[in-house]
Amino acid sequence: MKIAVYGKSHGRDATKEAFNVLLKLLSDANVNVYVEADFLDQQNISENLISNIKKFTALDTSFDLVISIGGDGTILRAITFVRDLGIPIVGINTGRLGFLATIQTTEIKAALAQIFKGNYKISERSLLSVTTAPDNEAISETNFALNEIAVSRKNTTSMITVVTHLNHEYLTSYWADGLILSTPTGSTGYSLSCGGPVITPDANNFVITPIAPHNLSARPLVIPDHTEITLKVDGREDHFLMSLDSRIVTLPNTATVTVRKAGFAIKMVELLDETFLDTLRKKLLWGEDRRN
Repeated sequence: MKIAVYGKSHGRDATKEAFNVLLKLLSDANVNVYVEADFLDQQNISENLISNIKKFTALDTSFDLVISIGGDGTILRAITFVRDLGIPIVGINTGRLGFLATIQTTEIKAALAQIFKGNYKISERSLLSVTTAPDNEAISETNFALNEIAVSRKNTTSMITVVTHLNHEYLTSYWADGLILSTPTGSTGYSLSCGGPVITPDANNFVITPIAPHNLSARPLVIPDHTEITLKVDGREDHFLMSLDSRIVTLPNTATVTVRKAGFAIKMVELLDETFLDTLRKKLLWGEDRRN
């Protein structure tokens, strides 16, 4: 078995501790371990473990599994390595919420035992892909997002206007701080904090959520995921920001942004006793109201 490990420490002791526990378990299981080069260089690893580890800077189809150590943001960065290779990803949570990274540090041994036995399921997550006219080199290689694509104002306190078309039909012009296009996976992220709905991962939908719209009748809109969305931004500044998950680029107001469903999905590993509804209850504290 060939396993890739990716992580982001951010100075957190929990990540370093989880990484060392993971390496010991993988070493005992006699699997081939490859660790992302930058992440490995940040770690202090004992000599008896480091000798069995190789570095990677890119992945290929020979890998059986990717293990992410960190929070949900770490998984979002890990998918830039996985891309369309179809390698399953499992997340160990050393961050905060953990909607994607669902394995807690105290559960690593038990979770790995189940995964090695094949006792898990795969949740396929749809992605958004983006193109711009004219082309932008900064996003040409990684023009996809698992959570959301958002456009927002840059270097100004003034709102922007986002002219929006769906399948070439005019929808509206949002006057707001920006606009979020979210996948079902991203519906529990930025979109949720801006008033968007929660969508189950297997739903064939995307969500359009305005960011602080001036028109109070501008509400989040759920659309089929086969919809093509075209955005044109206008504002007092000559440029605006576009984010693809955690990656940000600056675009001129002359640019046209087109967003579609990506031609591939990300495979998330889920243990058999995990469900999305259970995660919702735990992470959003549903049912914790003492009046219930």
